Amino acid sequence: MHKPLLRRRHFNWTLLALAGWGFVAPAQAATPQRILVVGDSLSAEYGLARGTGWVALLQKQLARDKPGVQVINASISGDTTSGGRSRLPALLQKHQPSHVIIELGGNDALRGLPLNMTQDNLQAMTRQAQAAGAQVILLGMQMPPNYGPDMAKQFEAAYAQVAKSQKAALVPFFLKGIGDDPDPLKWFQADRIHPNEAAQPRMLANIWPTLKKQLK
Repeated sequence: MHKPLLRRRHFNWTLLALAGWGFVAPAQAATPQRILVVGDSLSAEYGLARGTGWVALLQKQLARDKPGVQVINASISGDTTSGGRSRLPALLQKHQPSHVIIELGGNDALRGLPLNMTQDNLQAMTRQAQAAGAQVILLGMQMPPNYGPDMAKQFEAAYAQVAKSQKAALVPFFLKGIGDDPDPLKWFQADRIHPNEAAQPRMLANIWPTLKKQLK
């Protein structure tokens, strides 16, 4: 009649003894944080030595400040928002990122693509990433001045509108301190389009405060 009680007591004492010696089931490992960068030549190290672009610098920053966070650079030189939108579902499925940085739109502007299409693509990408459980950061871009001030304002506002409607984070101007520098040529390669190596730390500095807030 008393044997089951004794067995239970023996079982409880055994558990306590095992816990004291460290023989307890390990806690479930935290889900690793992965940052997926979907961009164009500004993020694909166009014209730069490998490992000197802002994405590579981001990985080094994370190694110091947020060890264990991974960066996947899925940027392709020449890509547009349409290209990024078509590629994103497969990238989300493959990498299962916790954060997605969208750096696209510059080539849309250079090619004169319809602004409403660019905005629709950015919004669709943001929704897709959020539906997959990722936090999103949009990197805003600006049009060259030769397109006129009205078009430039509309293009810049498109990023803000997408960020607001989707409650996503926004870096208003990815090339702040570079493209709007009084002497911008010192920050660009000979083509006057792509930032040089000296500009890459500035590009990262424009992103880092927003990204750091999102990381655990």
